[in-house]
Amino acid sequence: MFRKFQNTLEKWDQTGARKPMMVIGARQTGKTWTIRNFCENHYQDYIYLNLEEQADIRSLFDGNLDPDTILRGLEQMLGRKIAPDTPLVMDEIQSSERAITALKYFCEDQRHFRIICAGSLLGVKIHRFQSSFPVGKVQIENLYPMDFEEFLLACGEDILIDGIQTSFTNHTPLPDGVHNKALRLYHDYLITGGMPEVICSYLEQDRDVFAVDGRILSSLQLAYLADMTKYVTSPQESVKITETYRSVPRQLAKDNPKFKYNEIRQGVGKRDFWGALDWLNASGLIIKVDNVELPVPPLRGYDNPDSFKIYLSDVGLLTNLCGLRYRDLLPDSHNIYKGGVIENYVYQQIQIRHPELYYFKPSESMEIDMLIDDGSDIIPVEIKAGRHRRSTSLRNYREKYKPPYAIRFSEMNFGLADGLLSVPLYAAFCV
Repeated sequence: MFRKFQNTLEKWDQTGARKPMMVIGARQTGKTWTIRNFCENHYQDYIYLNLEEQADIRSLFDGNLDPDTILRGLEQMLGRKIAPDTPLVMDEIQSSERAITALKYFCEDQRHFRIICAGSLLGVKIHRFQSSFPVGKVQIENLYPMDFEEFLLACGEDILIDGIQTSFTNHTPLPDGVHNKALRLYHDYLITGGMPEVICSYLEQDRDVFAVDGRILSSLQLAYLADMTKYVTSPQESVKITETYRSVPRQLAKDNPKFKYNEIRQGVGKRDFWGALDWLNASGLIIKVDNVELPVPPLRGYDNPDSFKIYLSDVGLLTNLCGLRYRDLLPDSHNIYKGGVIENYVYQQIQIRHPELYYFKPSESMEIDMLIDDGSDIIPVEIKAGRHRRSTSLRNYREKYKPPYAIRFSEMNFGLADGLLSVPLYAAFCV
């Protein structure tokens, strides 16, 4: 399956790979496969190391961190010579803090080593680094779950993608039959999500979403919980992280999905659970969307750190955690989770190009689901998912702040009228 992250790796390689690449992201998003696939297609040879499984390799970083010393020890361990231009892949690098520190010296060496690192909880390790992190000496990139475009590519729907992108650019509707086909695939994606293993199951079952092995997502949830016990400072912290993660569907089921600590456990506050939330954010398991006090650039300067919403990193994981079935997400269905699931889907697609996400809720009577900085203006976005006051809020916002246009995501076809750009939910990746 093609991953758009390959383009990031190619650009890094073409510009000389001056800094080691550090790929972070949640477990099972495809980091190892994507990196190894890239190396196999671009280099005659490469070295793959797993620092979690290979304790003997990990020990090479316990002494001198000079690149020559490390490479000499690695040659002796592997029984082969390693040329300076041979790419070195270090997987699960979070297992060795010394190996992360060593990246500084590889970067500063004039021989331009090609080094790619990855780790399932590397974001947590970076966040809690105890020694000297190589600031400015590594290129850090996120690998997210597969977005809907990558899902369509995996399904062999390249021609459909071209049609969606053309209609988005020209603001012209797709033929009804094509529009309905895209909606069916979008509904399938709400169930599968973007985890590669689940999409593989979907393809192996001839794209029958009802035959997808739901145990895969359940197993992933259990693996995440196991990680929580593995990379924490105390059993109490693990319990808090688990409670916070499991509270997300309950939080999103509310009419006002602003995150509340007492929804995790009655009577608790920020002081009790901020660390758990911080861990989940650093691990890439959640998407944090901050409220802003004013919709003007730079949005970061107006965010309110005490007012935010939380979504899961993958819509399939959220659907699984909520126990939703295919029919529960169709247009004529009504349940407490549907709105949150569709919002989660949109945020997941947009996050890849806009890692910092914001919404605007200045009062109980107004809420703009998303604000996007397009480089010159702040664009309001409405996600049509059955919640109250959205259209009224968008109209009032446009009257007050006069944006050049607005975006509405829904199951309606493409169109543009009176400055309101209608974008089908399946085309969120185009924005």
